[in-house]
Amino acid sequence: MAVTDSLKHLPEVAPLSPFYTEEHEAFRRTVRRFVDRELMPYVDQWDEAEEFPRELYRKASAAGLLQLGFPEEYGGVPTDPFFGIVKAEEMARHGSGGLNASLNSHTIGSPPIAALGPEWMKRRVLPEVLAGEKISALAITEPSGGSDVANLKTTARREGDHYVVNGSKMFITSGMRADYYTVAVRTGGPGAGGVSLLLIERDREGFGRTKLKKMGWWASDTAQLFFDNVRVPVDNLIGQENKGFIGIMLNFNQERLGMSAGACGYAKVCLDESIAYARERHTFGKPLIANQVVRHRLVDMAMRINAVKSTLELLAWRVSQGEKPVAEICMLKNLATSTMEFCANEAMQVFGGAGYLRGAKVERIYRETKVMAIGGGSVEIMKDLAARQMGL
Repeated sequence: MAVTDSLKHLPEVAPLSPFYTEEHEAFRRTVRRFVDRELMPYVDQWDEAEEFPRELYRKASAAGLLQLGFPEEYGGVPTDPFFGIVKAEEMARHGSGGLNASLNSHTIGSPPIAALGPEWMKRRVLPEVLAGEKISALAITEPSGGSDVANLKTTARREGDHYVVNGSKMFITSGMRADYYTVAVRTGGPGAGGVSLLLIERDREGFGRTKLKKMGWWASDTAQLFFDNVRVPVDNLIGQENKGFIGIMLNFNQERLGMSAGACGYAKVCLDESIAYARERHTFGKPLIANQVVRHRLVDMAMRINAVKSTLELLAWRVSQGEKPVAEICMLKNLATSTMEFCANEAMQVFGGAGYLRGAKVERIYRETKVMAIGGGSVEIMKDLAARQMGL
């Protein structure tokens, strides 16, 4: 149902930006080739199968897509945030958020290791993950609550040179087949001051997983995790005991910036698909785009996308300058995900019945809007955090 064959003639939604260099554009061409060759022909098949080949991780690494932002000494490629934006925009073109979520689960699972992990862990885990040989996942959310990280209930009791872990985690991306899990546990008293991070390998005795069926993100491997007296060496501690909340918070700005870039990319796909379809589809003897009401829908979509893109790029520049604009990033995530919702809804109206059929990018994106507005911090949590950061 995709109508992207005619998209090469479409105008850019936003004007050229001063933030991108030829190096960024060369990387864009690399990602675009990868998407066109390795993802586009198979994405519908993988979505229906609710999985994709594990070999794709190696291919993504060979194309230089997994290493962004990680230290060079462990196999990474240090970059500015704009490389991440380029990657998110191009990876959105195939329209499967689930594929992107699992293929990039290391971008939330591995940063705490790179920032706070002991040297042996960095040298063992990061090169394997960045080479696409092993899969990394982050396990924080629990069945009893997601955003209330400071009150998580999974416990890790110290017994000699091991922690004994008991509890459960929920909605974990790459939860079934990850090799390494960065897990938030309670090692101390109540509140944020009792939280630690542990590296837990998939083959630990007592560690179980159950696959979850979802409204969207079908190609994403999502699971509930169970820890039943799982013994984990004390050496697997990431950072200091009872200081794990800091590591969790360090991750959130990057995750939310990335989710905003992805939401903007999916919104752009909705616009591009809508323009192409409105030009091809004829009703009452004229192309759909000849109707003013349709053109106004397209302009409304472009207007919102431009606002998100401009804000995203400015905040990415501020982050590259060493700033931590927490409130602004929270508001950006809400703006980006609400724009994605708006554009997906408008695209469905333009497509009509054709957009309701499986295999249409706009149908898949429409189903996946809510997970973007919930994951990484819900709309309500983002507003509350932004208000606190603003001193309100």
